[in-house]
Amino acid sequence: MLRKWEDLPVFMQIPEVKPYYDHLKSKEWQILLKRIFDFLLALILLILLAIPMLLIALWISLDSKGGPLYRQERVTTYGKYFSIHKFRTMVSGADKNGLLLTAKSDSRITKAGMLLRHFHLDEMPQLLDVLVGNMSFVGTRAEVPKYVEKYRPEYYATLLMPAGITSEATIRYKDEYKLLDAAKDYEQVYMEEILPIKMKWNLESIRRFRFLREILTIIRTILAILGKKYN
Repeated sequence: MLRKWEDLPVFMQIPEVKPYYDHLKSKEWQILLKRIFDFLLALILLILLAIPMLLIALWISLDSKGGPLYRQERVTTYGKYFSIHKFRTMVSGADKNGLLLTAKSDSRITKAGMLLRHFHLDEMPQLLDVLVGNMSFVGTRAEVPKYVEKYRPEYYATLLMPAGITSEATIRYKDEYKLLDAAKDYEQVYMEEILPIKMKWNLESIRRFRFLREILTIIRTILAILGKKYN
């Protein structure tokens, strides 16, 4: 459930966030339904995918040095920091030896990592984050603190809800790393060109939040992974 307005972090108690808050406040029972759905589906999928995830973990460990999991500090509801779970797709310590953003041609990506990224299998461990409530199946991408600190005021509205594995913005930028390939300055292109467009989708999703719309987003995500194109 949403916090009371006066209980939000001070940086979120601003006019730019209020309209989004008021809309979500009127949909509290659907937010509760969303959380119940997230918990049950994450639990079921973790049980069903336990063996495939163990096999993927073994493959990653055999493919390159380092553990199978990658942990990184990200930001979720109300600006809370948490350590996200992902399968490692790059050489061990890659985030300490290069940019936080990744282009398709990044030499740090492992052979196993390339395939995992293509089918978004590297995100399977995020089911653990959904289970404990740090993430949702649908929501704004969990950004690193460095980029959240550069948010425009209106973007803070996306922190009213948990970070998500997928979203309408994710669907339309599912191959974002390919777009960065042509950039000379990855971070500049991401912050000035890609992020503003993605945030328009994210904010529109909050403005039009309905539980059933989120189910449709999950279905569209599956179709996108299978090859369907969305403009």
